[in-house]
Amino acid sequence: MNKERAPQNRTLQVDENEIPRLTKKLITLTSPVRVDKVINKTINQDLFDAVEKLPDAFVDLLFIDPPYNLKKSFHGLTFNKTSIDEYTEYLESWLGKLVRILKPDAAIYICGDYHSSTSIHLAAQKYFHIHNRITWQREKGRGASHNWKNASEDIWFCSMSGKYKFYVDRVKEKRKVIAPYKVDGKPKDWEATEDGNFRLTHPSNIWTDISVPYWSMPENTDHPTQKPEKLLAKIILASSDEGDIVFDPFLGSGTTSVVAKKLGRKYSGIEANPLYCCYAEKRLELAQKDTTIQGYVDGVFWERNSVPYQPKKKNK
Repeated sequence: MNKERAPQNRTLQVDENEIPRLTKKLITLTSPVRVDKVINKTINQDLFDAVEKLPDAFVDLLFIDPPYNLKKSFHGLTFNKTSIDEYTEYLESWLGKLVRILKPDAAIYICGDYHSSTSIHLAAQKYFHIHNRITWQREKGRGASHNWKNASEDIWFCSMSGKYKFYVDRVKEKRKVIAPYKVDGKPKDWEATEDGNFRLTHPSNIWTDISVPYWSMPENTDHPTQKPEKLLAKIILASSDEGDIVFDPFLGSGTTSVVAKKLGRKYSGIEANPLYCCYAEKRLELAQKDTTIQGYVDGVFWERNSVPYQPKKKNK
């Protein structure tokens, strides 16, 4: 918590003196609860214990970022790589329990890497309609001398039924036009600006515009597998409306809740680690004043690293 940081390091820190205050905001479920008891709350509890006490059919959008099928440590808790069958069994041990809390038209997004994706497909198809597999590029990471560098992750897009929300116009990407085409001297499907020629493009299942949080970004924390706010913004805007409930059973440092709050959604999530819960609560406090999402400006997703961080204050 009190690491020596470089002068330009903007990684969020939680001071020891803040922990008692932030911890008071956390909840633990001791018995079945109504929806209003978990809305806009961080549940500091083991998933298997908490899920049985959650209300029925209250979630509009479920985002799941579980421990991947590889060896990884999370603040003292270590996961080991297993076989495809064993990891599939692990996913099913809690995925089926989450079905009960979903609305009939809920959308579900499940994260994984190439070690995990086979198991995710096998487990998800038992409970959900599978619509797509998104692959997003991680421009961060070390090279490999005896293999291709692993620079991508997957997100499986599913739904509870054939009826689900998806708003394509909310998640179009603004790209530079390399070869501008004109009809009668006027731009065709692109716009000329002082900063260059741009076109709004339909989103595909290949995402190359995501920046993984790093030390100079204010959204960064010390969580080892933190998802970018921009990534969650795409998912939340595409598959929910303002006022909908977004739920994350592996909340980590709180990115899902933070972005849901910035975009006018309700949120709830479960995280077993109390320090990560404190990160989430501090970020939620900051989101009350600053609704900026890096790479998402004026209702448009821009190409990676093409727009600077510009704090956007919430109207009082």
